[in-house]
Amino acid sequence: MKLQVTARIAAAAIVALSLASCSFAASITTSQQYSASDGVRLELEDVTGLNLLVISTDEGAPAALIGSFDNSGDEPVSVTVGLGGEDTSFTVPAGGVVALGLDEDETAVVGTSTAAPGLIASVSVETPRSGMQDVDVPVLDGTLEEYADTLEMLQSVAG
Repeated sequence: MKLQVTARIAAAAIVALSLASCSFAASITTSQQYSASDGVRLELEDVTGLNLLVISTDEGAPAALIGSFDNSGDEPVSVTVGLGGEDTSFTVPAGGVVALGLDEDETAVVGTSTAAPGLIASVSVETPRSGMQDVDVPVLDGTLEEYADTLEMLQSVAG
């Protein structure tokens, strides 16, 4: 009887150890960086583009890039963004963030949309250390309420 109890405890320990090793070898999803909203993420050395997306009404229409750039480094970084043939340059301070948009306290990155809403547009981003990289970003219009104000401001700016 004592042998059966010992065997069952040993078997339970082996099963528990086996199940625990599955989580040890598996990738933990919550530790992976991802875009939690509608836009995409871009990593360039110390600078990270967060939630990048284009707001426009149609292909060939005025467009604005929204999102932000975060600098985790100790030095300011110059960033140049190309949107539909228009380049915009700005500096992301060391340990700082630059918000992109059309509000007064944001950096405006405007150009022409290379894709219609619901599709993907290519935006170029360049830093001195990383060089130029193209990133595919979603194009959205004012259908979603959170982007309606940006689209309205864009239309008034583009006149």
